[in-house]
Amino acid sequence: MKKIEYSISINATTKKVWDIMLQPSTYVQWVEAAWPGSFYEGKWEQGEKIKFISENGSGTLAVIKELKLYEYLLAEHSAILGKGGIEDVTSDMAKGWVGTTETYYFSGDDTTTNLNVEIVTNPAWEKMFNDGWPNALNKLKEICER
Repeated sequence: MKKIEYSISINATTKKVWDIMLQPSTYVQWVEAAWPGSFYEGKWEQGEKIKFISENGSGTLAVIKELKLYEYLLAEHSAILGKGGIEDVTSDMAKGWVGTTETYYFSGDDTTTNLNVEIVTNPAWEKMFNDGWPNALNKLKEICER
């Protein structure tokens, strides 16, 4: 596994950034910059499962392992999803994905939020993240600063 990190400073409160990042209607807006047509199903609550679904119906399944409101969120991927939501944990692709974590750190003051994203993943997925996350974070910043 390899750790990859991204960060951005956003001129908005941590509550606003958190809310815009995680609300379904705004999540699809910022994620569009990296993974067009993607959305999620589930709840951003500790112990809950979240399905990240692409425009073709496939995706990944993650569990929210830890959450501290407006400060910290850790999601661990537990399966890949085939079309129709079929969970796969045994294929070679799934074995290379299961265990990937995404951690989001929010810090700042009344006017600025520093968002740090830490991904621990199989090196085979590094290019996808490097191609996507900078664009997604810039779009999130744009939406939050409106």
